[in-house]
Amino acid sequence: MSAVEKDDSEAAQHRFGKDQLKAFVERIERLEEEKKTISDDIRDVYAESKANGFDTKALRQVVKMRKQDVNERNEQQAILETYLHALGMLAA
Repeated sequence: MSAVEKDDSEAAQHRFGKDQLKAFVERIERLEEEKKTISDDIRDVYAESKANGFDTKALRQVVKMRKQDVNERNEQQAILETYLHALGMLAA
């Protein structure tokens, strides 16, 4: 391979790397914009629920709990009840 061919090959690899990097950055930017839009939509739903008289803290907790596995949720509830009982915050 001659020096000219080697330089052309390196230049092509450099262009490919640059193009690939640009494509990744643009994809990330698009996804970040989508994430922002979705986040705004979620905020709007919470605002709407609040306007309809729902407690958003409780609603957020329900959403969080629904993401959990049943066993994980039961375990966390048992630990919480144990702590509350130890602090005298639950009736015996």
